[in-house]
Amino acid sequence: MELYNTLTRKKDEFVPNVEGKVAMYTCGPTVYHYAHIGNLRSYIMEDVLEKYLRYAGYDVKRVMNITDVGHLTSDGDTGDDKMLKGAKREHKTVMEIAKFYTDAFFDDCKKLNIKTPDVVEPATGCIDDFIKVISSLMDKGFAYEAGGNIYFDTSKLEKYYVFNDFKEEDLAVGVREGVEEDSNKKNKADFVLWFTKSKFDDQELKWDSPWGVGYPGWHIECSCISMKHLGEYLDIHCGGIDNAFPHHTNEIAQSEAYLGHKWCNYWFHVLHLNTNSGKMSKSTGEFLTVSLLESKGYNPLVYRFFCLLSHYRKSLVFTYENLDNAAVSYNKLISRVASLLKEDSGEVDKAAFDRLKKEFTDAMDNDINTSMAITALYNVLKADTNAKTKLALIDDFDKVLSLDLISQAEKQNAADKQDEIPDEILQLAEQRKEARKAKDFATADALRDKIAELGYVIEETRQGTKISKK
Repeated sequence: MELYNTLTRKKDEFVPNVEGKVAMYTCGPTVYHYAHIGNLRSYIMEDVLEKYLRYAGYDVKRVMNITDVGHLTSDGDTGDDKMLKGAKREHKTVMEIAKFYTDAFFDDCKKLNIKTPDVVEPATGCIDDFIKVISSLMDKGFAYEAGGNIYFDTSKLEKYYVFNDFKEEDLAVGVREGVEEDSNKKNKADFVLWFTKSKFDDQELKWDSPWGVGYPGWHIECSCISMKHLGEYLDIHCGGIDNAFPHHTNEIAQSEAYLGHKWCNYWFHVLHLNTNSGKMSKSTGEFLTVSLLESKGYNPLVYRFFCLLSHYRKSLVFTYENLDNAAVSYNKLISRVASLLKEDSGEVDKAAFDRLKKEFTDAMDNDINTSMAITALYNVLKADTNAKTKLALIDDFDKVLSLDLISQAEKQNAADKQDEIPDEILQLAEQRKEARKAKDFATADALRDKIAELGYVIEETRQGTKISKK
Protein backbone atom coordinates (compact mmCIF):
# COMPACT_ATOMS: atom_id res chain seq x y z
CA MET A 1 0.00 0.00 0.00
CA GLU A 2 1.29 3.43 -0.97
CA LEU A 3 0.16 6.77 0.45
CA TYR A 4 1.07 10.23 -0.76
CA ASN A 5 3.03 11.74 2.11
CA THR A 6 2.87 15.55 2.25
CA LEU A 7 6.08 15.48 4.27
CA THR A 8 8.14 13.76 1.54
CA ARG A 9 6.01 15.09 -1.38
CA LYS A 10 5.77 11.63 -2.94
CA LYS A 11 3.97 8.32 -2.61
CA ASP A 12 5.60 6.25 0.11
CA GLU A 13 5.04 2.59 0.91
CA PHE A 14 3.05 2.45 4.13
CA VAL A 15 5.01 0.72 6.89
CA PRO A 16 3.71 1.34 10.43
CA ASN A 17 6.01 1.75 13.42
CA VAL A 18 4.68 -1.45 14.99
CA GLU A 19 3.88 -4.33 12.66
CA GLY A 20 0.14 -4.80 12.21
CA LYS A 21 -0.83 -1.75 14.28
CA VAL A 22 -1.64 1.80 13.13
CA ALA A 23 -1.61 4.89 15.35
CA MET A 24 -3.78 7.42 13.48
CA TYR A 25 -4.65 10.98 14.46
CA THR A 26 -7.31 13.25 12.95
CA CYS A 27 -7.63 16.98 13.51
CA GLY A 28 -11.19 17.38 14.77
CA PRO A 29 -13.58 20.31 14.40
CA THR A 30 -13.59 23.63 16.20
CA VAL A 31 -17.12 23.35 17.57
CA TYR A 32 -18.32 26.95 17.30
CA HIS A 33 -20.70 26.36 14.36
CA TYR A 34 -22.06 23.60 12.13
CA ALA A 35 -19.53 21.81 9.93
CA HIS A 36 -19.99 22.70 6.26
CA ILE A 37 -19.75 20.01 3.61
CA GLY A 38 -16.23 21.17 2.70
CA ASN A 39 -15.07 20.31 6.23
CA LEU A 40 -16.90 17.00 5.97
CA ARG A 41 -15.15 16.02 2.74
CA SER A 42 -11.94 15.66 4.77
CA TYR A 43 -13.66 13.51 7.40
CA ILE A 44 -15.23 11.28 4.71
CA MET A 45 -11.84 10.62 3.09
CA GLU A 46 -10.15 10.04 6.46
CA ASP A 47 -12.95 7.60 7.30
CA VAL A 48 -12.28 5.72 4.05
CA LEU A 49 -8.57 5.57 4.90
CA GLU A 50 -9.25 4.20 8.38
CA LYS A 51 -11.75 1.63 7.11
CA TYR A 52 -9.39 0.48 4.36
CA LEU A 53 -6.56 0.02 6.85
CA ARG A 54 -8.87 -2.14 8.97
CA TYR A 55 -10.06 -3.98 5.83
CA ALA A 56 -6.40 -4.66 4.97
CA GLY A 57 -5.94 -6.31 8.37
CA TYR A 58 -4.38 -3.56 10.48
CA ASP A 59 -5.32 -2.97 14.11
CA VAL A 60 -6.11 0.77 13.97
CA LYS A 61 -6.42 3.14 16.90
CA ARG A 62 -7.73 6.48 15.72
CA VAL A 63 -7.83 9.58 17.91
CA MET A 64 -9.59 12.89 17.23
CA ASN A 65 -9.53 16.14 19.19
CA ILE A 66 -12.43 18.50 19.68
CA THR A 67 -11.28 22.12 19.75
CA ASP A 68 -13.42 23.83 22.38
CA VAL A 69 -10.86 26.49 23.36
CA GLY A 70 -7.90 28.34 21.86
CA HIS A 71 -8.61 28.42 18.10
CA LEU A 72 -8.45 32.07 17.06
CA THR A 73 -10.05 33.53 13.94
CA SER A 74 -6.60 33.65 12.41
CA ASP A 75 -4.96 30.24 12.29
CA GLY A 76 -1.90 32.02 13.63
CA ASP A 77 -2.36 33.71 17.00
CA THR A 78 -4.54 36.75 16.40
CA GLY A 79 -8.19 37.71 16.41
CA ASP A 80 -11.07 36.56 18.58
CA ASP A 81 -11.34 33.05 19.94
CA LYS A 82 -13.75 31.22 17.59
CA MET A 83 -15.54 29.62 20.54
CA LEU A 84 -16.04 32.98 22.24
CA LYS A 85 -17.26 34.41 18.94
CA GLY A 86 -19.85 31.60 18.69
CA ALA A 87 -20.98 32.14 22.28
CA LYS A 88 -21.49 35.88 21.67
CA ARG A 89 -23.40 35.17 18.45
CA GLU A 90 -25.87 32.85 20.19
CA HIS A 91 -25.90 34.37 23.70
CA LYS A 92 -24.78 31.10 25.28
CA THR A 93 -21.80 30.00 27.33
CA VAL A 94 -18.76 28.64 25.51
CA MET A 95 -19.38 25.15 26.91
CA GLU A 96 -23.04 25.22 25.82
CA ILE A 97 -21.88 26.13 22.32
CA ALA A 98 -19.25 23.35 22.40
CA LYS A 99 -21.75 20.68 23.49
CA PHE A 100 -24.39 21.69 20.92
CA TYR A 101 -22.03 21.80 17.93
CA THR A 102 -20.08 18.69 18.98
CA ASP A 103 -23.39 16.77 18.98
CA ALA A 104 -24.35 18.36 15.64
CA PHE A 105 -20.99 17.34 14.13
CA PHE A 106 -21.37 13.70 15.13
CA ASP A 107 -25.00 13.69 13.93
CA ASP A 108 -23.72 14.77 10.51
CA CYS A 109 -21.00 12.11 10.63
CA LYS A 110 -23.62 9.44 11.39
CA LYS A 111 -25.69 10.51 8.37
CA LEU A 112 -22.57 10.25 6.19
CA ASN A 113 -21.57 6.84 7.61
CA ILE A 114 -18.40 8.31 9.13
CA LYS A 115 -17.24 6.09 11.96
CA THR A 116 -16.67 7.79 15.32
CA PRO A 117 -12.93 7.57 16.18
CA ASP A 118 -11.84 5.23 18.98
CA VAL A 119 -10.94 8.22 21.15
CA VAL A 120 -12.52 11.69 21.00
CA GLU A 121 -10.85 14.15 23.38
CA PRO A 122 -11.88 17.79 23.94
CA ALA A 123 -9.04 20.25 24.44
CA THR A 124 -10.51 21.42 27.75
CA GLY A 125 -9.91 17.93 29.17
CA CYS A 126 -6.12 18.11 28.69
CA ILE A 127 -5.00 21.36 30.34
CA ASP A 128 -2.49 19.57 32.61
CA ASP A 129 -0.96 17.85 29.56
CA PHE A 130 -0.52 21.19 27.78
CA ILE A 131 1.15 22.76 30.83
CA LYS A 132 3.50 19.77 31.20
CA VAL A 133 4.69 19.91 27.57
CA ILE A 134 4.98 23.72 27.50
CA SER A 135 7.02 23.65 30.74
CA SER A 136 9.37 21.11 29.20
CA LEU A 137 9.76 23.20 26.02
CA MET A 138 10.71 26.19 28.17
CA ASP A 139 13.22 24.10 30.14
CA LYS A 140 14.79 22.91 26.88
CA GLY A 141 15.05 26.45 25.50
CA PHE A 142 12.43 26.01 22.75
CA ALA A 143 9.93 28.43 24.29
CA TYR A 144 10.05 31.89 25.84
CA GLU A 145 7.77 34.28 27.70
CA ALA A 146 6.98 37.71 26.25
CA GLY A 147 4.17 40.15 26.91
CA GLY A 148 2.46 37.68 29.22
CA ASN A 149 2.31 34.88 26.62
CA ILE A 150 4.47 31.80 26.02
CA TYR A 151 5.83 31.46 22.48
CA PHE A 152 7.57 28.65 20.64
CA ASP A 153 10.94 29.82 19.29
CA THR A 154 11.14 28.59 15.68
CA SER A 155 14.71 29.90 15.31
CA LYS A 156 15.90 27.00 17.50
CA LEU A 157 14.93 24.47 14.82
CA GLU A 158 17.18 23.24 12.01
CA LYS A 159 14.15 23.36 9.68
CA TYR A 160 10.72 24.82 10.42
CA TYR A 161 8.93 24.88 7.04
CA VAL A 162 8.70 21.12 6.61
CA PHE A 163 5.81 20.88 4.11
CA ASN A 164 6.97 23.62 1.75
CA ASP A 165 10.23 25.50 1.47
CA PHE A 166 8.77 28.92 2.23
CA LYS A 167 10.96 31.99 2.10
CA GLU A 168 10.58 33.89 5.36
CA GLU A 169 10.15 37.22 3.60
CA ASP A 170 7.20 35.79 1.65
CA LEU A 171 5.31 35.14 4.89
CA ALA A 172 4.10 38.53 6.07
CA VAL A 173 3.74 37.60 9.71
CA GLY A 174 3.80 33.82 9.72
CA VAL A 175 0.03 33.41 9.43
CA ARG A 176 -2.38 32.89 6.54
CA GLU A 177 -4.65 35.86 7.09
CA GLY A 178 -3.90 39.56 6.81
CA VAL A 179 -3.42 40.49 10.46
CA GLU A 180 -1.18 42.78 12.40
CA GLU A 181 2.20 41.50 13.51
CA ASP A 182 2.52 40.40 17.14
CA SER A 183 5.34 42.59 18.49
CA ASN A 184 6.03 40.11 21.32
CA LYS A 185 7.44 37.53 18.91
CA LYS A 186 11.19 37.20 18.46
CA ASN A 187 10.65 35.73 14.98
CA LYS A 188 7.81 36.15 12.49
CA ALA A 189 6.95 32.43 12.51
CA ASP A 190 6.93 32.00 16.32
CA PHE A 191 3.56 30.90 17.67
CA VAL A 192 1.73 31.03 20.99
CA LEU A 193 1.71 27.99 23.27
CA TRP A 194 -0.15 29.70 26.13
CA PHE A 195 -2.07 32.96 26.40
CA THR A 196 -2.32 34.67 29.80
CA LYS A 197 -4.90 37.12 31.14
CA SER A 198 -2.81 39.99 29.73
CA LYS A 199 -4.46 39.23 26.38
CA PHE A 200 -8.17 38.74 25.66
CA ASP A 201 -9.44 39.62 29.13
CA ASP A 202 -12.98 38.63 28.11
CA GLN A 203 -11.90 35.01 27.53
CA GLU A 204 -14.45 32.84 29.35
CA LEU A 205 -12.32 29.71 29.85
CA LYS A 206 -9.13 30.22 31.88
CA TRP A 207 -6.89 28.01 33.97
CA ASP A 208 -4.06 28.48 36.46
CA SER A 209 -0.60 27.87 35.04
CA PRO A 210 3.04 28.57 36.04
CA TRP A 211 2.82 31.68 33.81
CA GLY A 212 -0.43 33.07 35.16
CA VAL A 213 -4.13 32.50 34.55
CA GLY A 214 -4.78 31.86 30.88
CA TYR A 215 -5.57 29.30 28.19
CA PRO A 216 -3.72 27.19 25.59
CA GLY A 217 -2.98 28.11 22.01
CA TRP A 218 -4.59 25.99 19.30
CA HIS A 219 -1.50 24.18 17.99
CA ILE A 220 -0.43 22.60 21.31
CA GLU A 221 -3.74 20.71 21.54
CA CYS A 222 -3.20 18.15 18.82
CA SER A 223 0.37 17.34 19.83
CA CYS A 224 -0.59 16.66 23.44
CA ILE A 225 -3.83 14.78 22.73
CA SER A 226 -2.04 12.59 20.19
CA MET A 227 0.83 11.80 22.58
CA LYS A 228 -1.57 11.17 25.47
CA HIS A 229 -3.49 8.46 23.59
CA LEU A 230 -1.07 7.19 20.93
CA GLY A 231 2.35 7.56 22.54
CA GLU A 232 5.54 9.11 21.18
CA TYR A 233 5.39 7.60 17.68
CA LEU A 234 2.52 8.43 15.32
CA ASP A 235 1.96 6.61 12.04
CA ILE A 236 -0.57 8.79 10.20
CA HIS A 237 -1.75 12.34 10.86
CA CYS A 238 -4.79 13.51 8.84
CA GLY A 239 -6.37 16.85 8.09
CA GLY A 240 -7.46 19.29 5.41
CA ILE A 241 -4.70 20.77 3.26
CA ASP A 242 -5.30 24.20 4.81
CA ASN A 243 -4.05 22.77 8.11
CA ALA A 244 -0.60 21.93 6.69
CA PHE A 245 0.58 25.47 7.43
CA PRO A 246 0.71 26.75 10.04
CA HIS A 247 -1.16 24.22 12.22
CA HIS A 248 0.56 20.95 11.29
CA THR A 249 3.89 22.69 10.77
CA ASN A 250 3.65 23.96 14.34
CA GLU A 251 2.58 20.56 15.65
CA ILE A 252 5.71 18.97 14.21
CA ALA A 253 7.93 21.75 15.58
CA GLN A 254 6.69 21.51 19.17
CA SER A 255 6.25 17.71 19.24
CA GLU A 256 9.74 16.88 17.96
CA ALA A 257 11.34 19.57 20.14
CA TYR A 258 9.61 18.02 23.15
CA LEU A 259 10.26 14.36 22.24
CA GLY A 260 13.73 14.72 20.77
CA HIS A 261 12.95 12.43 17.81
CA LYS A 262 10.77 12.20 14.69
CA TRP A 263 7.12 12.18 15.67
CA CYS A 264 4.89 11.28 12.69
CA ASN A 265 5.84 9.32 9.55
CA TYR A 266 2.90 9.95 7.18
CA TRP A 267 0.86 13.11 6.60
CA PHE A 268 -2.49 12.63 4.80
CA HIS A 269 -3.98 15.91 3.57
CA VAL A 270 -7.33 16.23 1.78
CA LEU A 271 -7.71 19.05 -0.75
CA HIS A 272 -10.45 21.67 -0.70
CA LEU A 273 -14.04 21.42 -1.74
CA ASN A 274 -14.61 24.53 -3.85
CA THR A 275 -17.64 26.31 -5.19
CA ASN A 276 -17.60 28.17 -8.50
CA SER A 277 -16.53 31.25 -6.54
CA GLY A 278 -13.61 29.58 -4.74
CA LYS A 279 -12.86 27.70 -1.50
CA MET A 280 -15.90 26.87 0.59
CA SER A 281 -16.06 28.60 3.97
CA LYS A 282 -18.57 29.50 6.67
CA SER A 283 -18.27 33.21 5.94
CA THR A 284 -18.87 33.32 2.18
CA GLY A 285 -21.81 32.32 0.00
CA GLU A 286 -24.51 29.81 0.93
CA PHE A 287 -23.62 27.96 4.15
CA LEU A 288 -23.74 24.40 2.82
CA THR A 289 -24.47 21.84 5.52
CA VAL A 290 -25.72 18.26 5.53
CA SER A 291 -29.04 19.49 6.92
CA LEU A 292 -29.38 21.94 4.02
CA LEU A 293 -28.79 19.14 1.50
CA GLU A 294 -31.40 17.00 3.29
CA SER A 295 -33.90 19.89 3.19
CA LYS A 296 -33.42 19.98 -0.59
CA GLY A 297 -34.24 16.26 -0.82
CA TYR A 298 -30.75 14.74 -1.05
CA ASN A 299 -29.80 11.54 0.75
CA PRO A 300 -26.56 12.43 2.65
CA LEU A 301 -24.97 9.28 1.21
CA VAL A 302 -25.26 10.87 -2.24
CA TYR A 303 -22.79 13.49 -1.00
CA ARG A 304 -20.47 10.75 0.29
CA PHE A 305 -20.69 9.07 -3.13
CA PHE A 306 -19.99 12.43 -4.82
CA CYS A 307 -16.78 12.76 -2.76
CA LEU A 308 -15.66 9.19 -3.55
CA LEU A 309 -15.93 9.84 -7.29
CA SER A 310 -12.89 12.13 -7.05
CA HIS A 311 -9.39 11.54 -5.67
CA TYR A 312 -8.81 13.13 -2.26
CA ARG A 313 -5.73 15.01 -3.56
CA LYS A 314 -7.75 16.81 -6.23
CA SER A 315 -9.79 19.91 -5.51
CA LEU A 316 -13.45 19.10 -5.96
CA VAL A 317 -15.99 21.62 -7.30
CA PHE A 318 -19.41 21.52 -5.69
CA THR A 319 -22.45 22.55 -7.69
CA TYR A 320 -26.01 21.28 -7.38
CA GLU A 321 -25.75 20.08 -10.98
CA ASN A 322 -22.74 17.92 -10.04
CA LEU A 323 -24.56 16.63 -6.97
CA ASP A 324 -27.65 15.84 -9.09
CA ASN A 325 -25.47 13.82 -11.47
CA ALA A 326 -24.06 11.90 -8.49
CA ALA A 327 -27.61 11.30 -7.20
CA VAL A 328 -28.70 9.83 -10.56
CA SER A 329 -25.64 7.52 -10.61
CA TYR A 330 -26.12 6.48 -6.96
CA ASN A 331 -29.81 5.68 -7.48
CA LYS A 332 -29.00 3.63 -10.60
CA LEU A 333 -26.44 1.70 -8.57
CA ILE A 334 -29.08 0.96 -5.94
CA SER A 335 -31.52 -0.22 -8.63
CA ARG A 336 -28.92 -2.55 -10.14
CA VAL A 337 -28.12 -4.03 -6.74
CA ALA A 338 -31.88 -4.39 -6.09
CA SER A 339 -32.17 -6.44 -9.30
CA LEU A 340 -29.29 -8.67 -8.18
CA LEU A 341 -31.05 -9.33 -4.87
CA LYS A 342 -34.06 -10.66 -6.78
CA GLU A 343 -31.82 -13.13 -8.67
CA ASP A 344 -29.68 -14.10 -5.67
CA SER A 345 -28.88 -17.79 -6.14
CA GLY A 346 -26.04 -20.23 -6.55
CA GLU A 347 -22.67 -20.23 -4.79
CA VAL A 348 -19.90 -17.61 -4.70
CA ASP A 349 -17.41 -18.16 -7.52
CA LYS A 350 -14.14 -17.84 -5.60
CA ALA A 351 -11.94 -17.31 -8.67
CA ALA A 352 -14.16 -14.48 -9.95
CA PHE A 353 -14.43 -13.03 -6.44
CA ASP A 354 -10.64 -12.93 -5.98
CA ARG A 355 -10.03 -11.47 -9.45
CA LEU A 356 -12.58 -8.67 -9.05
CA LYS A 357 -11.56 -7.95 -5.46
CA LYS A 358 -7.97 -7.45 -6.63
CA GLU A 359 -9.13 -4.57 -8.87
CA PHE A 360 -10.60 -2.90 -5.81
CA THR A 361 -7.59 -3.45 -3.53
CA ASP A 362 -5.17 -2.36 -6.29
CA ALA A 363 -7.08 0.93 -6.55
CA MET A 364 -7.14 1.48 -2.80
CA ASP A 365 -3.49 0.47 -2.37
CA ASN A 366 -2.62 3.17 -4.91
CA ASP A 367 -2.99 6.14 -2.55
CA ILE A 368 -6.65 5.48 -1.64
CA ASN A 369 -7.86 5.98 -5.21
CA THR A 370 -11.60 5.90 -4.52
CA SER A 371 -12.56 6.94 -8.06
CA MET A 372 -10.85 3.78 -9.41
CA ALA A 373 -12.40 1.77 -6.56
CA ILE A 374 -15.85 2.92 -7.76
CA THR A 375 -14.85 1.81 -11.28
CA ALA A 376 -13.98 -1.61 -9.78
CA LEU A 377 -17.48 -1.65 -8.26
CA TYR A 378 -19.07 -1.00 -11.65
CA ASN A 379 -16.89 -3.74 -13.16
CA VAL A 380 -18.41 -6.16 -10.64
CA LEU A 381 -21.89 -5.29 -11.92
CA LYS A 382 -20.78 -5.86 -15.53
CA ALA A 383 -18.81 -9.04 -14.79
CA ASP A 384 -19.69 -12.43 -16.28
CA THR A 385 -20.44 -14.12 -12.97
CA ASN A 386 -23.51 -14.97 -10.91
CA ALA A 387 -25.54 -12.66 -8.67
CA LYS A 388 -24.33 -14.38 -5.48
CA THR A 389 -20.71 -13.53 -6.32
CA LYS A 390 -21.55 -9.95 -7.28
CA LEU A 391 -23.49 -9.35 -4.06
CA ALA A 392 -20.65 -10.81 -1.97
CA LEU A 393 -18.20 -8.40 -3.64
CA ILE A 394 -20.50 -5.39 -3.25
CA ASP A 395 -20.94 -6.20 0.44
CA ASP A 396 -17.16 -6.61 0.79
CA PHE A 397 -16.28 -3.30 -0.91
CA ASP A 398 -18.92 -1.47 1.12
CA LYS A 399 -17.00 -2.22 4.32
CA VAL A 400 -14.74 0.58 3.05
CA LEU A 401 -16.99 2.69 0.82
CA SER A 402 -19.89 2.70 3.33
CA LEU A 403 -22.54 3.59 0.75
CA ASP A 404 -25.16 1.19 2.21
CA LEU A 405 -25.68 -0.30 -1.25
CA ILE A 406 -27.30 -3.56 -0.18
CA SER A 407 -29.46 -2.16 2.62
CA GLN A 408 -30.68 0.67 0.34
CA ALA A 409 -31.48 -1.90 -2.38
CA GLU A 410 -33.38 -4.06 0.11
CA LYS A 411 -35.46 -1.03 1.10
CA GLN A 412 -36.18 -0.32 -2.56
CA ASN A 413 -37.32 -3.88 -3.15
CA ALA A 414 -39.50 -3.81 -0.03
CA ALA A 415 -41.11 -0.54 -1.16
CA ASP A 416 -41.68 -1.95 -4.67
CA LYS A 417 -43.26 -5.08 -3.18
CA GLN A 418 -45.53 -2.97 -1.01
CA ASP A 419 -46.65 -1.09 -4.11
CA GLU A 420 -47.48 -4.31 -5.96
CA ILE A 421 -51.22 -4.93 -6.38
CA PRO A 422 -52.27 -8.43 -5.20
CA ASP A 423 -53.66 -10.84 -7.83
CA GLU A 424 -57.03 -10.99 -6.00
CA ILE A 425 -57.47 -7.21 -6.40
CA LEU A 426 -56.45 -7.33 -10.07
CA GLN A 427 -59.00 -10.10 -10.72
CA LEU A 428 -61.78 -8.12 -9.01
CA ALA A 429 -60.79 -5.03 -11.03
CA GLU A 430 -61.01 -7.07 -14.26
CA GLN A 431 -64.49 -8.38 -13.27
CA ARG A 432 -65.56 -4.79 -12.54
CA LYS A 433 -64.27 -3.70 -15.94
CA GLU A 434 -66.36 -6.45 -17.65
CA ALA A 435 -69.45 -5.47 -15.58
CA ARG A 436 -69.05 -1.81 -16.64
CA LYS A 437 -68.72 -2.91 -20.25
CA ALA A 438 -71.97 -4.84 -19.91
CA LYS A 439 -73.52 -1.77 -18.23
CA ASP A 440 -74.12 -3.89 -15.10
CA PHE A 441 -73.41 -0.93 -12.82
CA ALA A 442 -74.86 -2.57 -9.71
CA THR A 443 -72.29 -5.39 -9.97
CA ALA A 444 -69.54 -2.88 -10.81
CA ASP A 445 -70.38 -0.85 -7.69
CA ALA A 446 -70.47 -3.97 -5.53
CA LEU A 447 -67.04 -5.02 -6.83
CA ARG A 448 -65.69 -1.48 -6.16
CA ASP A 449 -66.97 -1.78 -2.55
CA LYS A 450 -65.39 -5.23 -2.23
CA ILE A 451 -62.04 -3.83 -3.42
CA ALA A 452 -62.35 -0.99 -0.89
CA GLU A 453 -63.01 -3.50 1.92
CA LEU A 454 -59.70 -5.17 1.02
CA GLY A 455 -57.85 -1.86 1.45
CA TYR A 456 -57.60 -0.55 -2.12
CA VAL A 457 -59.17 2.31 -4.07
CA ILE A 458 -60.13 1.94 -7.72
CA GLU A 459 -60.91 4.93 -9.90
CA GLU A 460 -61.29 5.78 -13.57
CA THR A 461 -58.89 8.39 -15.00
CA ARG A 462 -58.12 9.68 -18.50
CA GLN A 463 -55.12 7.39 -18.50
CA GLY A 464 -57.30 4.38 -17.60
CA THR A 465 -58.20 2.49 -14.43
CA LYS A 466 -55.99 3.36 -11.44
CA ILE A 467 -55.67 1.12 -8.37
CA SER A 468 -53.92 2.35 -5.24
CA LYS A 469 -53.58 1.31 -1.62
CA LYS A 470 -55.74 3.26 0.84
